[in-house]
Amino acid sequence: MIFNSFNFIVLFPLLFLLYYAIPMRYCMMRNLYLLIVSYLLYMQWKPVYALILLGVTFVTYLAAICLEKTRHPKRILTLGVLLALSPLLFFKYYNFINDSVGEALSAMGLNFHLRGINLAIPLGISFFTFQSLGYLWDVYYQRQKAERDFLVYMLFLSFFPSIVSGPINRASLVIPQLRKLRPQFDYDKVAEGMRLLVWGMFMKVVVADRMGLYVDVVLPDYENNTGVTCLMASVLYSIQIYADFGGYSLMAIGVGKMLGFELTENFRRPYFAVSVTDFWHRWHISLSTWLRDYVYIPLGGSRCSRLRNYWNIFVTFLVSGIWHGANWTFIVWGGIHGVCQIIEKMLGQQKCNYGWLGRSVKIFITFIIINFAWIVFRMPTLADAWGVIARIFDFTLSKKLFVDYYAFIYGGVALALLISKDSIDEFCPDRFCLLNNRRGWVRMVSVFVLLLLIMAIGVLGADQFIYASF
Repeated sequence: MIFNSFNFIVLFPLLFLLYYAIPMRYCMMRNLYLLIVSYLLYMQWKPVYALILLGVTFVTYLAAICLEKTRHPKRILTLGVLLALSPLLFFKYYNFINDSVGEALSAMGLNFHLRGINLAIPLGISFFTFQSLGYLWDVYYQRQKAERDFLVYMLFLSFFPSIVSGPINRASLVIPQLRKLRPQFDYDKVAEGMRLLVWGMFMKVVVADRMGLYVDVVLPDYENNTGVTCLMASVLYSIQIYADFGGYSLMAIGVGKMLGFELTENFRRPYFAVSVTDFWHRWHISLSTWLRDYVYIPLGGSRCSRLRNYWNIFVTFLVSGIWHGANWTFIVWGGIHGVCQIIEKMLGQQKCNYGWLGRSVKIFITFIIINFAWIVFRMPTLADAWGVIARIFDFTLSKKLFVDYYAFIYGGVALALLISKDSIDEFCPDRFCLLNNRRGWVRMVSVFVLLLLIMAIGVLGADQFIYASF
């Protein structure tokens, strides 16, 4: 379900009331209700793709049980991983691999190319695939018992707040919550979830989508815009993707709280990071911890030679790039992040010990690096990405300077609120907090003002979230 859509605004209150109408002692009935809702909402897009979700669920459920019983767990793990990965590889990477191999063979004078496929990628396939693989590896490493209740496991993978764009939840966090009795109604948790939902909605429709109005005009037409315009568009895209993905994550966590669940934290003010390493401790936390636990540490982590450690970092972030999409732009984007972290580790610059001035400088430098990496991420080809970067450093004024006064005024107000809140949460959360203020009237007024801003200057077009395509 798209949280910023009219359907969500209409349907969720009804789903919420029906959920709490089921007595708390009927835990299985509540889970069954959420499971049916989750699958029905997922099937709103393309009903047949629910079979892929069901297939990945069944394969990893069965493989996990077999892992606890077999004498050859590695074989079962390998088979389970390959079967669970196969839909992702087919739908998301088949055309990319086919085209890349075809181009390589053509360069060698061989003419061999398989026919491509023209199928839409199932929503959230990267998220529920990685979540199921994490569960399977946890069972293999004996960090998690295999779940015998198929209904519980189905709901773990298909839970509607997080299936489309995460966070990538851990079985150790969510499955125990699905198995225990949940409170009939917890006012404080529901109110906290509502505040997260409203703030996430503000980030999406007021900040991200309004920034997108400028970005989507300038970057596709970068050749006809000045360097200043392209630079501004790149900065606004950095804000857009954070507000878009961070807003979704907050809405997912908020909806989960309203239903009595705690989901994985996914963002912690990433643009206050003092290094690229620190950035990945704050950005898409559920993915970065997944990569750490299931890629970086199995490769050897830091318990190896220095050169091998650098290689492990680089490979981990190549995997991160590949996870985001089947395009060389994503692979290079991941490589940039890996190389930057290797350099920081070589220089001992992962943290900041230079006082407030040094911290400010490092935050600025880190943002510049992240911003230019986002250009590679955003553009359809590496040539386009290089073209935007080259245009930024072209100081001639022969091209047009695109100005959208409404975008600047409304976007400026929205951005000021976002920066103010993140700054308060980062540096003085106990002094000026509004949404979580001790005084109830302050919280209510803050939510009311946000709702007014959403209705007054929000871009209420129900645009899809950026990460839903990954």
